[in-house]
Amino acid sequence: MMALDFVINKGITPTFIWGSFDSVLVIGNLRYENVNKCSCFTVSAHQRAIIPVEDQKPFLHSAYQNHSKGFHRDINMLPKPLTSIDDSSSASDGSKVRVAYQGVPGAYSEDAALKAYPNCETVPCDDYEAAFKAVELWLVDKAVLPIENSADGSIHRNYDLLLQHKLNIVGEVQLRANHCLLGLPGVTKKELVSVVSHPQALAQCRTVLNDLGVDKVRDQDTAVAAKTVAINCVRHTGAIASSRAAEIYGLDILAEGIQDDDENVTRFLVLAREPRIPGTDQPYKTSIVFSLEEGPGALFKALSVFSMRDINLSKIESRPLKQRPLRIVDDSNHGSSKYFDYLFYIDFEASMTEPRAQNALVQLQEVVSFLRVLGCYPMDTHV
Repeated sequence: MMALDFVINKGITPTFIWGSFDSVLVIGNLRYENVNKCSCFTVSAHQRAIIPVEDQKPFLHSAYQNHSKGFHRDINMLPKPLTSIDDSSSASDGSKVRVAYQGVPGAYSEDAALKAYPNCETVPCDDYEAAFKAVELWLVDKAVLPIENSADGSIHRNYDLLLQHKLNIVGEVQLRANHCLLGLPGVTKKELVSVVSHPQALAQCRTVLNDLGVDKVRDQDTAVAAKTVAINCVRHTGAIASSRAAEIYGLDILAEGIQDDDENVTRFLVLAREPRIPGTDQPYKTSIVFSLEEGPGALFKALSVFSMRDINLSKIESRPLKQRPLRIVDDSNHGSSKYFDYLFYIDFEASMTEPRAQNALVQLQEVVSFLRVLGCYPMDTHV
């Protein structure tokens, strides 16, 4: 098994490691070799990095069976979502990749999973935390989770979970929203009195819904909304969901592409236990997270290591550092002031195989107190 391990500590020569078991490559002060461990990239001024021992894959029983992606006559036969405390799943015969997503069958996250792995077995999860844990506990092979939307911004919960769990980003999926107005068979748009869906979907289809003059009812998920309409069999209630949700739950598509913005795109991350071996065969992206040493211009110094090497930053996201949320700064005239400490998540467009990316990270360690590579993966250029 091939793996990537990238560990940097204060006062320790940085080492970048990947490849096959019998190869070692040294470029400058960068040493490439093989390890069979989970990936961990950490910089700490107070603690040496610890590389965890590879997990043992547990035996999995058949609580969750593969399911058809077509119409289900009996909705109760659909796979039940995993929860964050589940410890069971079906054993894989190796013929399909098992991919976890948040939601129920027909969710846009499932569409993203199928775009990433067209022949995969999708596994629904109750929440984002459950999807992370499903990968860690070997219940599934991958997880596909949303990280940002062009209309509504970042999904902060998943940024926080990226740091709390030791999974690797191995890919990304960009999925264009195609919101459909769904109803029971034979129902027309004029019969609808209310429409149920996720709050974001309702907001993204405001123009059409206002023209219809219907009540907007919030639900936890678009696919859950479609399922609710199918189960309750109320003719005057419609749902906003995907065309796959209509097929799965036996609903008619009353109108398609009803979103206000046709360029509404959601970006998803593909997560796995082992990192992807980076290459140069196609455009690659690298995701990192770091916190800064105290001092003026620290963020400018951190970002300049990429600018001076012509490395484009495609995403910058900041999140409060929960372990040390506030920093006291003395002021001789007005007493003390309190400032937030932050974690900075950055995506930059370069492969870890490129010397410019390696040198940028080596220089970055000089101005940060913590640094972790979340993954290096091909960019999704097809929306």
